[in-house]
Amino acid sequence: MNLIHLLRMSRWVRNPPSEARIKLVFGIIALALAIGGIDYMGWWPDWATAERIPRKF
Repeated sequence: MNLIHLLRMSRWVRNPPSEARIKLVFGIIALALAIGGIDYMGWWPDWATAERIPRKF
């Protein structure tokens, strides 16, 4: 862990984020996990899936 992480943690302890910000972050994480789970189960529609374009060197 470097000094920047320690400074950021000390700033969070002195001035923690609001409850609304915490709910927003956890909501975004839950949405990402839900989309990942739907894709893993195979329920994600094909039209919403990006196809990989092969790179040419």
